[in-house]
Amino acid sequence: MKDQTISFRYGSIVGIALIAYFLLLSLIGLHIQPVFSVMNIVITGAGIYLVIKNLKKLKGEKFRYQHGFSAGLVTGFTATAVCAVFFALYIIELNPGFTDEFMTMWKFDWFAKKGMLILTVILMGAATTMVLTLAFMQLFKDSWNTKEGRKHTISKDKGKSEKHG
Repeated sequence: MKDQTISFRYGSIVGIALIAYFLLLSLIGLHIQPVFSVMNIVITGAGIYLVIKNLKKLKGEKFRYQHGFSAGLVTGFTATAVCAVFFALYIIELNPGFTDEFMTMWKFDWFAKKGMLILTVILMGAATTMVLTLAFMQLFKDSWNTKEGRKHTISKDKGKSEKHG
């Protein structure tokens, strides 16, 4: 349960950082430029990396792949939820004209409603979380290229009988 608490805490901090970044962009009028959302990957990635790193340090030898993986997912999904709730509040209450302003930048022949933008934020957050968590766990997982690790692999030579000759 303590692992989940750490993940929720990091996720909340990442969500707040994403909101602060969005508000900073909106102050200088760049929040309607989608290219700046690349920084969201960096912010989310930093949070996921740090939570896995700290969890591995906290657990020590007891750290398992599934611990880090679930911590990364919970952190990213929490950040996504916090950010999506804020974004919904922003485009519905704080800046109702955002949808029209944002979508005219794209010059589509169709109109996306507020729900579609919120769904896009959620899907992008979920995809970013999955990819980054899988990538970072490659850095933090224990190598099977050790004597202990080889005990848990299937050897090519197992099952072959020795030839006497």
